[in-house]
Amino acid sequence: MPKNTHTRGHSLALTRHHKIAIAGVATLGAAALAFSAVPSNAETTTSEAASPAKVAYSSQQIKDVKASVTDRLAIDAIKAETAKAKADARAKAAAEAVAKKKAAAAAAAKAAAQRKAAAERRAKEAASRSAKRAALKKAAVRKAAVKSYGNNLNGWINHALDIMHSKGIPGSYNGLYRNIMRESSGNPNAINNWDINAINGIPSKGLLQVIPPTFTAYHVGGTSWNIYDPVANITAAANYAADKYGSIDNVNSAY
Repeated sequence: MPKNTHTRGHSLALTRHHKIAIAGVATLGAAALAFSAVPSNAETTTSEAASPAKVAYSSQQIKDVKASVTDRLAIDAIKAETAKAKADARAKAAAEAVAKKKAAAAAAAKAAAQRKAAAERRAKEAASRSAKRAALKKAAVRKAAVKSYGNNLNGWINHALDIMHSKGIPGSYNGLYRNIMRESSGNPNAINNWDINAINGIPSKGLLQVIPPTFTAYHVGGTSWNIYDPVANITAAANYAADKYGSIDNVNSAY
């Protein structure tokens, strides 16, 4: 009977140790318990039965759990850093692409402005050259218009011929010269005070002996209204002769 009591007591001690070990595992979260078996010999002494069994356990599993969590956290951190680096790289690439587009657009705008400025400069230069040519041409025309003539019979005839040709009045140097010499001998102030016109109060005057009514009727624009003016007298007489005879060249006597 005492042996049985010892055995029961020993059994109870093991149970308490088991409970302690299990509670330790729950507290740690994940611990492996290793405990030793009770000897099967029923003749164990009372002192042996009273001694609690030794529980064998290891901290290796806890260390492994901690290491596993640490590894996962490190991996997650690396993944997050990698994702952030990729996102930053994409953002940088997008910003660089936008910057390149802006730079290209600015360069294109600058080139267009330069082309426009060059075209405007060429147009301005062309207009300037055209204006210079027009000015030179106009000067040449003015120079021709202010052509100088001698203040003599030759100069008067040539001046009258230029005006006649510009107005479409026919006549030649010889035709004018011949009639002038017959009518006035080249005297621009000649006046006939003895013919029928003089008798009628309208004497013939000037190089080609034109009466005042005829001079007024056939006066050529741009010339003097003075009947004694050589050029005005010649052109008016030639204009009259063209109307009546076709040309001063066809006049060979008093007309």
